[in-house]
Amino acid sequence: MRSWTQDVAVLAAPPRGPVLCFAPHADDEVLGAGGTLALHRDQGDPVAVAVVFDGRLGLPVGLPADTRRREAQAAAQVLGLAPYEFLDYPEGHEPTAPQLAEGVERLARVIRAVAPRTIYGPWVGEAHPDHRLLARVLALAWRAAGRDAELWGYEVWTPLEAQRLVEVSAAWPRKLEALSRYGSQDGGGALRELAEQRGALRTALLRGPHSRGEAFVRFLEHAP
Repeated sequence: MRSWTQDVAVLAAPPRGPVLCFAPHADDEVLGAGGTLALHRDQGDPVAVAVVFDGRLGLPVGLPADTRRREAQAAAQVLGLAPYEFLDYPEGHEPTAPQLAEGVERLARVIRAVAPRTIYGPWVGEAHPDHRLLARVLALAWRAAGRDAELWGYEVWTPLEAQRLVEVSAAWPRKLEALSRYGSQDGGGALRELAEQRGALRTALLRGPHSRGEAFVRFLEHAP
């Protein structure tokens, strides 16, 4: 069911079909689209998640290098998702032109392999440089893969002007529980607080005072 509020498409459920979500770092997939991904699975849609950067700079000293990978797999189980694919590019790195071209082709191969109807990725206005870089590469990879899927940007650190709002109240407890699996990131407490702020920000466009939504913007209207 879809309604329109102030030029925002409000969806009671996400569109049907295979889904591919690109996350800059493990936890961004939950912050940006975790409720929507869980609802996709509830309605039987295949959902694949690819984590692009290794996340090692965000690890507290002394923790094993694979900590965030293990946390991500635990979060995936909470949301009912298949094991993630990890591309392990170094975070905080500005690629050379050949490295950028290789990244575009690698993401395009992932897109072709999954053949999604819907792709989610960080929107191009994100303040974090890794998020902006992924948005740039994803736009190019989408074009290279044939443009068959819809491409939607989600918000993590920087709020976007929503064009689509998915009502995710039914999946909200799972989203918060999945964030709690990221113990290396302040035990998930700061992440849950950010998620609540984002979800509450969208309540005005939904029916009830306790409703929660996830916001998206059409990617290529803003992509480079």
